[in-house]
Amino acid sequence: MTSPVDVVHEHGDTEGLGNRLNWLRAGVLGANDGIVSTAGLVMGVAGATSDRTAILIAGVAALVAGALSMGAGEYVSVSTQRDAELSLIAKERHDLERMPEEELHHLTGLLEDRGLSPEVARTAAEELTAKDVLRAHAEFEFGIDIDDVTNPWSAALASMVSFSIGALLPLLTILLPTPERFYVTAVAVAAALAVTGWTSARLGYAHPLPAVIRNVLGGVFAMGVTLLIGSVLGTRIG
Repeated sequence: MTSPVDVVHEHGDTEGLGNRLNWLRAGVLGANDGIVSTAGLVMGVAGATSDRTAILIAGVAALVAGALSMGAGEYVSVSTQRDAELSLIAKERHDLERMPEEELHHLTGLLEDRGLSPEVARTAAEELTAKDVLRAHAEFEFGIDIDDVTNPWSAALASMVSFSIGALLPLLTILLPTPERFYVTAVAVAAALAVTGWTSARLGYAHPLPAVIRNVLGGVFAMGVTLLIGSVLGTRIG
């Protein structure tokens, strides 16, 4: 089966591809979480009270806390991935210095597994080794581009910014001075989730319709549940 990265390799330059895909993924997921979590919260609060100041405070608190949490979580997660990649590169460099012949044989075997004949695989392995031995082994053994090790800062920033932008949509619509603000928020959120679902599917080279349906239904369900809970609690406590 052809992987998404293989597909991109077939169609153009892939320099920096890993990091671009990484921050794009973080941005899409951040926007999606910002939309759903903030919409659920402000719907719940709006169901309990009509005080727009209270709704605004709750929404802004959710936006700030969520953005910081997403950024920190993304940074920790991607830093772990980066540390693992750097560790593998360091280990491979050490092995290449200690046992170059064994590593050449290993690379030859990897190329044979990709369909090359033993003779061609050996020649290709020798040429790759002569050009940049560490790069060749890192790519073929671990799928790592030594010039494109994942960057946690770009992913964290993309996640924070996209979460904030996504959270602004339900926060602004729920503050509209009209009784229809619940319907406006629901429609706006559903449309935004359709966009993020479509985008995530395209980034993963998947069919967009199932992703859009899942995203929209999940978000609408979350808003409905929190609105119901807020209405019940608002009635009983009030």
